[in-house]
Amino acid sequence: MDPSPHPLSQFVLKMHSRCDLACDHCYVFEHADQSWRGRPKVISGEILDLTAQRIAEHARAHRLDTVHVVLHGGEPLLAGRARLRRAAENLQTALSGVCALDLRIHTNGVTLDEKFCDLFAEFDIKVSVSLDGGRAANDLHRRYRDGRSSHDQVLRAIGLLSRPRYLHLFAGLLCTVDLRNDPVAVYDSLAELAPPRIDFLIPHATWDEPPARPVGSMSYGDWLLTVHDRWTATGRPMGVRVLDSVLRTLRGADSLTESLGLAPVELAVIETDGSLEQADSLKTAYDGAPGTGMNVTADSLDAMAAHPGIVARQLGLDGLCDTCRTCEVVQSCGGGLYAHRYRSGSGAGGFMNPSVYCADLKQLITGIRDREARRMPVPQLPLDDAHFSELAAGFGGADAVEALARHELTVNRELLGAVWHNSRHDATGTAAWETLAVLDAEAPESVDAVLAHPYLRPWAQRVLTGDAEAGPLAMRGVAELAAAALLRSGRGGTVTVPTGSGVLRLPTLGALVVGEAGEARVTASGDEGFGVRVSGREHLVGRKAGSDPAWLARHRFELSGWAVALEDTDPWRDAHGYPVRARLSAAAAEDWRSDLAAAWEWIRRELPAYAPGLAAGLSVVTPLREAATGADISSAARDAFGAVAVARPGEPRTLACLLVHEFQHVKLGAVLDLTDLYDPGCERLFYAPWRPDPRPLEGLLQGTYAHIAVVDYWRARWRTAADGAEARAAEVRFARWREQTVAAAGTLAGSGALTALGERFVTAMEETLSARLTDPVSADALAEARRTAADHRVRATP
Repeated sequence: MDPSPHPLSQFVLKMHSRCDLACDHCYVFEHADQSWRGRPKVISGEILDLTAQRIAEHARAHRLDTVHVVLHGGEPLLAGRARLRRAAENLQTALSGVCALDLRIHTNGVTLDEKFCDLFAEFDIKVSVSLDGGRAANDLHRRYRDGRSSHDQVLRAIGLLSRPRYLHLFAGLLCTVDLRNDPVAVYDSLAELAPPRIDFLIPHATWDEPPARPVGSMSYGDWLLTVHDRWTATGRPMGVRVLDSVLRTLRGADSLTESLGLAPVELAVIETDGSLEQADSLKTAYDGAPGTGMNVTADSLDAMAAHPGIVARQLGLDGLCDTCRTCEVVQSCGGGLYAHRYRSGSGAGGFMNPSVYCADLKQLITGIRDREARRMPVPQLPLDDAHFSELAAGFGGADAVEALARHELTVNRELLGAVWHNSRHDATGTAAWETLAVLDAEAPESVDAVLAHPYLRPWAQRVLTGDAEAGPLAMRGVAELAAAALLRSGRGGTVTVPTGSGVLRLPTLGALVVGEAGEARVTASGDEGFGVRVSGREHLVGRKAGSDPAWLARHRFELSGWAVALEDTDPWRDAHGYPVRARLSAAAAEDWRSDLAAAWEWIRRELPAYAPGLAAGLSVVTPLREAATGADISSAARDAFGAVAVARPGEPRTLACLLVHEFQHVKLGAVLDLTDLYDPGCERLFYAPWRPDPRPLEGLLQGTYAHIAVVDYWRARWRTAADGAEARAAEVRFARWREQTVAAAGTLAGSGALTALGERFVTAMEETLSARLTDPVSADALAEARRTAADHRVRATP
């Protein structure tokens, strides 16, 4: 057992100690601890200043990556915009260059308006709103003091947060469970509001004051399992913290809530008078239970972290009673919420007991465990463990990427076999297939080289899906592949290829313009050239082709440590979703060669962790048409391993960024071909910080993984900037992409839809991003980065 206390990284900052509602289940006002009565209603500016200083000095001393602060109450909006602004400004200024700040606010929402939302947008303050369900469910507890319902006001607040302008601020809904409410009706009423997350909270209770269990009602475990089943049946459209936490802990990951799991609690509360207290939930145990006798005016957060009450919640199994330590679900349950273990007169201050919800928690955890066992198979690691770890971290050396390439080649072979078996054969196609079979036995390297062509799969998939254009050309495609493999093998032979479109396509080699001829006979003589006879005319192409204008040779460049080709002839290269460039002139191809060489040298020098994998796996760059606006355009097709598409940018360093960014997508697509990193049945949509529209989970995963490289690119640009203006611009972009990518990785980690391998993959991504948090950025750069991100979201909103 480690005797040193864990540093604190989560803080609840009480902005106001009163509330404009009178919820009868509120643990702050209605339970045993009544210390609120003697505290100032609103926190002072001096306490806010000291609090920010204390948090910053603690974060700096312990080299924290991120500090999480929740502005709380009472009702924090009662503190007013000026006081909330001061809190946010103080925290941002104090933590600038120290660590990242995750700033949130929990509110009942009844006074939320556009001015508050504009303030929250300025400081990127995420907002969670309390709502217990539909009107009837909500009105059981959440009323004004005169008995009026708060439901309409809360719905108005949620509607405001759901506007495109503020949607990125909406963190979710907080719902306290009441067994009298139908769980399906409650879930449906909340899900209808499309929150990004729902947090179902069981009411605070102890062994001395046990929870309400109305006669004839279901248990709390049954209630939450019913919600789980409804959530799953509807495709798990948003995160549900308690359910996601159970799923995560069953897979060996950390919980998302202090009420489950064995992870050390790193939470402190700062009251309106500056008092440093333990978690608010302890107010339900006895009067004074959260107190420590410390205050930010006199005590450091190191002292707070060493308080016995904090340390007791950081002991893992050693901090639990015998009943809990021997329980089969202890890794997930963690003994339940600390406050819920309280029984007066028992050991360790009354907390050395199982949770008063012990049976409910066990029922919930085993119920979810058994459902998941029936629902999803146990995944097997399909890559060498070290290779998987390299790729998960965002990189992947040559060996790891070559392993992906071997698997992608296998997939292409299977697709070609499916095309053959599902298409109508003719004599030409049959002869070509037989040539491929012979070459595969006698010169397999030539067949592998052709079948690894990135645009084989888009062609094969369009054939197999009955595409009107591709379907009738199945045998032509087989013959083209056979001809290219024959020519690459250096062996003699002939393959007849139907043409029709006037162009003979030879994948990985080039194309020959043949006019309106119906077929071409490709004859290999075993030397460096080969002949193509079309309508009685002989074309000599290949290295001895000379100046035959009909031959469109592939542009292939042997750079220092990287062989790459420009693809401007293959008709299936349009798989990237953007208009492709027509055949490049010799001068245009030379410009590309020059830029690719310079970009590659920059990558090798400034982004060395990305270079080996890129050299091993990126073999094709497809030129795209430039945008009329001059904007950079690049893309990676999910099913074109080994290729990226790029509109040639204005300078090689930008090309370097586009290459490493898009190759991240290429690598991740291949990993996803190997294994499921997330539940394929997940139909929920998730918001990425850089987009205004919600994305499927794979879209968020792809974007986050790709932006790891973007973060490193701007980090390198910042480090190597030639002057102050360039350094400032790069610092702002680094700050923006780092903060947004860290946030997106957190959304992935909290999605509850990751498989065991997915959990491991995203954890490795988070570790890479955490290492980037040690680079301090100025407060001005961070503020400008956030303004830029907010402006981008507004401009991108439909």
